Amino acid sequence: MKTESLTGAKRSEYRIAHISDIHFGRIAHPAIVESLVTEINDAGVDLVVVSGDLTQRAFPHQYRAAAQMLASFDAPWIVVPGNHDVFPWWRTFSRLFDPLRRYRRMITDDLSPQFTRDGLAVLGINSAFGRTIKGGRIDDSQRVAMRAFFGSLPDSTFRVLTVHHHLTALEALGDHDIAHEAEATLACAAEMNVDLVLCGHLHVSHVAHVQVFPSGHPLVIASAGTATSDRGRKPHKKTNFYNQIFITDTNFDVVEHQFSPEGMVFEEVRRSTFPRIVRAGG
Repeated sequence: MKTESLTGAKRSEYRIAHISDIHFGRIAHPAIVESLVTEINDAGVDLVVVSGDLTQRAFPHQYRAAAQMLASFDAPWIVVPGNHDVFPWWRTFSRLFDPLRRYRRMITDDLSPQFTRDGLAVLGINSAFGRTIKGGRIDDSQRVAMRAFFGSLPDSTFRVLTVHHHLTALEALGDHDIAHEAEATLACAAEMNVDLVLCGHLHVSHVAHVQVFPSGHPLVIASAGTATSDRGRKPHKKTNFYNQIFITDTNFDVVEHQFSPEGMVFEEVRRSTFPRIVRAGG
């Protein structure tokens, strides 16, 4: 896995590309993957975050295509699996007892990937298990990983959590799946002062500012639409999206990009700006 941990001169600005729900096996346009990779590489991002569903049915050829895409990025990347990355139901034994075998063999065996640079920390956690269906679940070991990772950081660090499934219901998206044990995981994110949650799964691009109760901790949830597949849903049924995140000392922007089949490029369609939280010692 192409990840990185660097220290040295303090950086004040970072750029992250957030893509999700690639679904090799259901690609929407012949050149859309190449267009996505080219745009992200041209943007000079510091990190590419992939929040799951690299494949449609976890077939080997779909994983090979996903691995080739990841290798094409110039920047470091971290990835977490989605529910489509586990063995399908007709492979019952494998799905129940080793659901991510192909993912771990062909993509990465790290299910809690990390990226750190001075002032920025990103952690991925797994919510894809063979014994759940679409909603996913997050077990205690993932929350242990969250506390160990985020708990060791300086207060001034901008903290990003990446997971495939949603941790809370967002009213603007209507009725939708959230992961089992999502409430405990969201509370853990608040306890660890997470600033931004990157997720996917719903195939709808949406950015929301939420407060986690009872603590009142504010964080932003950026749900990416499907970046490259023909499986968009609801208002984004026929569209593809990805996000760019710009982080500075004072604020951060989540910029949604939508694919234009006519121009074969992703165009900026919405920009949401949020203030950085100033913490004690930060």
